[in-house]
Amino acid sequence: MSARENTLTESSALQQVYPDGRVALAEGVVLDDPRFANGDLAPVPVERRTWRTYNYLSLWVGMAHCIPSWTLASGLVALGMDWKQAVLTIALANLIVLVPMLLTGHAGTKYGIPFPVFARASFGVRGANLPAMVRAAVACCWFGIQTWIGGEGIYLLAGKVLGKDWLTTSLVFGTPWTQWLSFLLFWLLEIAVITRGMETLRRVENWAAPLVIVGALVLLGFMASKAGGFGPLLDQPSQLGWGSGFWKVFFPSLMGMIGFWSTLSLNIPDFTRFGGSQRAQIRGQALGLPTTMTLFAVLSVLVTSGSQAVYGEPIWDPIALSTKMSNVVGALFALLIVMVATLSVNIAANVVSPAYDLSNLLPRFINFRTGALITGVVGIAILPWKLIANPHVYIFTWLGIVGGLLGTVAGILIADYWFIRRTRLELADLYRREGRYWYTGGWNLRAVLAFLVGGLLAVGGSYSTVVKGVKQGPFPADGIIPFLKPLADYGWAIGLASAFVLYAALGIGRRQAD
Repeated sequence: MSARENTLTESSALQQVYPDGRVALAEGVVLDDPRFANGDLAPVPVERRTWRTYNYLSLWVGMAHCIPSWTLASGLVALGMDWKQAVLTIALANLIVLVPMLLTGHAGTKYGIPFPVFARASFGVRGANLPAMVRAAVACCWFGIQTWIGGEGIYLLAGKVLGKDWLTTSLVFGTPWTQWLSFLLFWLLEIAVITRGMETLRRVENWAAPLVIVGALVLLGFMASKAGGFGPLLDQPSQLGWGSGFWKVFFPSLMGMIGFWSTLSLNIPDFTRFGGSQRAQIRGQALGLPTTMTLFAVLSVLVTSGSQAVYGEPIWDPIALSTKMSNVVGALFALLIVMVATLSVNIAANVVSPAYDLSNLLPRFINFRTGALITGVVGIAILPWKLIANPHVYIFTWLGIVGGLLGTVAGILIADYWFIRRTRLELADLYRREGRYWYTGGWNLRAVLAFLVGGLLAVGGSYSTVVKGVKQGPFPADGIIPFLKPLADYGWAIGLASAFVLYAALGIGRRQAD
């Protein structure tokens, strides 16, 4: 028997396969290298993989029903679409992004591993820090955005209860100190929940999901009663039509909408690792993501239509709309809904992932809770409110760049797990030197090459749009690399496809050897 065959036999003996296909470490196997393992990164034992269909459904309801999701349709309408075009774009984007979500989520349920450990199979035990840090940086930015929105909700709605003195206090760095206080209070609430662990998160999502739905429906009923029906926004014609003008905006907008959840298409194993079965995570996600995002977009349009009829102008921000309520009880209820909605999505989508990613960087020193605290600090430091002030910057620049880079990583993960390895991993080797995932000093240079090439093609042509002679964004109007500009509007798809093809081609020899 060759040395390679001996290694394969030894590795296979270190794990056990259950009748439903899930895999766990064999009894007695200890992951004792603190450079690559700690209690948070280790595979979840099968007996602790208890999440069911409802848990994943409620997770997505809780994450989808948030303020940025509500305002996605408004951003598209601001770009010239009518409500039907905006809802169509959002629905199609979420059906597309669901596919890589399910493909990468499979590994979490089968092996009980989080995203950064899953990435070790393709990038190497050390090289996995590259995609993990890219993902963590994006999550920290999103955490800051959502925390600012949650703090703004507390600030504005508390002003309805406490009076104008709360809203008109002295300014600190151009912002009322009471708004900074609201931001800090919401930040502390988030950190308090996440540091209690994933089981606490599951319980929060379970009760947050129905509460948020009830709150949204109450807001819809309030506007319908005030408006006597839904106003002229539903009849507002598209400024783009259905010709070339529409398609020019549609494709980059579609990539931007995909970019909205492309983060979760990578780190969904952080949640599916707790799955009781593949069926549970597949059904929960398929029922939860595309349906709730689409319905939420429709709901936001209907409520905003009512605001047009009642107040004479469309109010897309549900926080600002809630402040229009004259009833103090109604304002307090709205405050509760805003806090729950923002809390549930921000913790699940933007703290869990970087906490694992940072733990993967230095397992000896950073555990899940420490990683969550680091995420919280970075999220404060990035001035996130500037990212969402302009829909051109928010959709084209921010979401487009994020989607392009993360699509590249997704292409590599999917090619490695499904095409090269046919979903077969050796758990113990993901946590040790000199195993099959050590490659060259812990780095898989093929994955790095595919990431660099795919990322260059996806975002190298990034450009800023020009509106009435004013450049909207930080990039040159002709693109960073002008000849790549035609690809920039399809960044996520270009990144995923090019990285998948290149990595698969480079890995064919390894597949045959394995």
